[in-house]
Formats: sequence, C-alpha cells, structure tokens
Amino acid sequence: MSQHPTRRRRAGLQEAVPCFDASGCAVAARELRSRAVRHGLQALDEMETLQLLVARAAPRRAAALAERLMVRFGGLAHVLGASLPELLQVVDESVALELKLLQDATRRVLEFPMRRRSILSSWSAVADYLRISLSGQSRESFRVLFLDRRNGLIADELMGAGTVDHAPVYPREVARRALELAASSCCLAHNHPSGDPSPSKADVEMTRQVVEACRTLGLAVHDHFLVAGDQVVSFRAAGLM
Repeated sequence: MSQHPTRRRRAGLQEAVPCFDASGCAVAARELRSRAVRHGLQALDEMETLQLLVARAAPRRAAALAERLMVRFGGLAHVLGASLPELLQVVDESVALELKLLQDATRRVLEFPMRRRSILSSWSAVADYLRISLSGQSRESFRVLFLDRRNGLIADELMGAGTVDHAPVYPREVARRALELAASSCCLAHNHPSGDPSPSKADVEMTRQVVEACRTLGLAVHDHFLVAGDQVVSFRAAGLM
C-alpha cells in the first residue's frame, strides 16, 4: 500500500518522512501543488517548498531528497546559497542544477533594475540583490559591483573566495579590474556566514586599503556592504568609511 509522507519533528526541524514508494511521492507532490494553487505559495512551509522544487528534477525521490538537503544545510536560504560542489555532495547533478538555476534566475531579475538606474538611489534594490547573491553561503565571498559614470551596474564580479571567516582581497586587483571594465566607481560587498552583522577590524582595514588603491587611479568606492543572514549593513551609513 502507498503511504504519503508524514510530518515529524527532530532537533527543532520539521521534516518529511521519505515516501515508501514512487506513487506515494507523486501523490504528495500533486497535493502540494494543489494546495499552493488553492491557498497561495505562502501555504507551504520551507520543507514543502523545497520538495516541490526538487520534484521538478526528481519527482520520485523529492520528499527524501528535500529532507536530506534540509538536514545538511539547515534551511531553504542555505540550500539555495550552497555552491554546486556542496549540493553535489547531497543530491545528483539534475537536482543541484535545478536549485542553482532558481537562485541564478532570481539574481538576474534583481540585477536588471540596477543596470538601468543609479544604484546609489536604490538601496532596497541593492540590498535585495546582495541577499540573494551572498546570503546562505557557507564561506566568505568578496564581490565588487563595478559602476559606470551614472552609477549604473556594469558588472558584479567575485574577487575573493575563502573560508568560513575570511576571504582574501587584493586591492590592486580590484583597481586593475575597474580600469579594464572602464568603471568610474564601485561598491564592495562581502558576507559573514556566521550571521554576525558586525564588521570586523580586518573588514574595516581591508576597506581602507581598497579605497586607497582606487583613489590613486581616480576611482571612487561608494560603499561596502556586509551581508549577514537577512541583514545588509552599509559601512558608509555606519561611519566606517
């Protein structure tokens, strides 16, 4: 007899018990879709949302794989923020690519308005974009938003990737890349995987070094954004630059 996934709680995480057979999994996915249509996507919790996403690539194993991802990464934001190699340690290539495609598509949608107007007058748009780009990652990443004369986005590039609490940054490389892109200015951004929104002394010193390297070439650094969980901190607003 087919059995539908049941719900259980373990270590504070609501999880789906894996289906016993493929038909049960298929029925569960149909029921979740039906509920979302009737009551809206907000009617689904994180586990159920992830299950539907996974079902696009692995319908027969969606419940089990969603559970495995939640146990490994701890939440939907961290699942989507995981790198492709990290995801491949838990699920197969088709599921991993489906999840990364969703994150990249969301990032591109949020990036679009920043290419059409000054990002300096669009704080909320920048914050939303950086959250999807950096929140949920397990390691620190240092990115640079290179801007044109109107402060529109030319490129968003990864300039440093590191450990859980450090990403190497080379100020001269930031300045050199700005010249290659014919950028007039830039904004810096990095994340704290720990969720601590407080800039460290090393963060402040690194910012100063990048500002100085860019200043010698006539390039302005407008701000440095720190992403920690769902928080985005502006160094300029905090008086740190």
